[in-house]
Amino acid sequence: MSTSKNGNPWALIPFAVFLVLFIGSGIVAGDFYKFPVIVAIVIAVAVALTMNRKESFNNKVEIFTKGAGDSNILLMVMIFLLAGAFSETAKGMGAIDSTVNLALSIVPPNLLMVGVFIIACFISLAMGTSMGTIVALAPIGVGISEQTDISLALSMAAVIGGAMFGDNLSFISDTTIAAVRTQGTKMKDKFKVNFLIVLPAAIITCVILAILTMGEQANINKQSYEWIKILPYLGVLITALSGINVFLVLSFGIAFAGFIGIVDGSYTIMELIQKISEGMAGMYEISFLAILIAGMVAVIKHNGGIDFLLHLVTKNIKSKKGAEFGIAGLVSLTDFSTANNTISIIIAGPLAKNIADQYEIDPRRSASLLDVFSCSIQGLIPYGAQMLVAAGVASISPVSILAYAYYPILIGVCGVLAILTGFPRLTIKRDKESSSKELRSDLI
Repeated sequence: MSTSKNGNPWALIPFAVFLVLFIGSGIVAGDFYKFPVIVAIVIAVAVALTMNRKESFNNKVEIFTKGAGDSNILLMVMIFLLAGAFSETAKGMGAIDSTVNLALSIVPPNLLMVGVFIIACFISLAMGTSMGTIVALAPIGVGISEQTDISLALSMAAVIGGAMFGDNLSFISDTTIAAVRTQGTKMKDKFKVNFLIVLPAAIITCVILAILTMGEQANINKQSYEWIKILPYLGVLITALSGINVFLVLSFGIAFAGFIGIVDGSYTIMELIQKISEGMAGMYEISFLAILIAGMVAVIKHNGGIDFLLHLVTKNIKSKKGAEFGIAGLVSLTDFSTANNTISIIIAGPLAKNIADQYEIDPRRSASLLDVFSCSIQGLIPYGAQMLVAAGVASISPVSILAYAYYPILIGVCGVLAILTGFPRLTIKRDKESSSKELRSDLI
């Protein structure tokens, strides 16, 4: 336990160990994904459990397991698994291909970069994964550049920007799930606030891309598409926006996509089950990371580390706006260090929640700030997975893409303006239909 109300800085050593292992190995190996992040966290957890000799080892393990088994963490893990299953099931029956082909068939040939950006926005919003979006669209961006004078770096930046749009907003994105669960709000409510903040950035990005590629045209081979295969994505978006429980939304999406896949011959029953399993397996790492990080944070908090961070972050904060900038800076620094926006939210989320509660910041707003600024930084770091994958497909340097990274920059700017202006304005109204007098949050 900390002996000071200002906390114990030494309790943060496990965080330092994790960052040294992750960043240090990335610098030495020239690849920030060379050292398995799960191993780095396990080592950091081991360090946390060896600290604070005043507590017995058994008691520290108990603290760790209670933190790791927190209901919010387990709910987050369940949503991760269902989101992975839906994404893989829809992808396997051809939903991505049909969506891309449909969009390319209606995009004007002189606005192909704008079209690529918008397509990436929709696919990432529907799939909940920036990486999957980039893998699907980066080859198309390369093909457009080869037929025009549009630089490969600009094409990849358009793809990455659209991918980060959905990563930030999607109901089944791991960043959204982490932000919502750590701040204790609803996905629908967070989406409304978050969308209003970043919409100007998306519009301005479209205008910039249209101006930069004016007069450039490419012949795109139009492929066939099936409307019915796009319906699972639309179904999930509509049901999620209507406020239906996310477990029901994702279960419906899996069943809907699976049914279409079986009817059209994309799947047999066993193949569908295998796809569901593969989708869940793809979320195992992030799920275990969430559990291990939550347990480690619980031990660090018990030892006074979180109190120290709170004191450090809030000692110069004098207002609600200052607190919001503190949340933005905290998650940005964490993402810059870890090169993973989901991990950065899981780490910074509990601290952001404490700051939000202390300064009476609406949880919808704190969740949005976490997601906006983590995605902004993630779309700008050249050693992030998104940049590396896009650069690899195009065979260019990830640094060259930074000159055209308009959307990640603009969402950061919009986030700063939202803090300065207090936009969007939020209020809390009484739910007239609630006999228990609970409060319901509504957006003006």
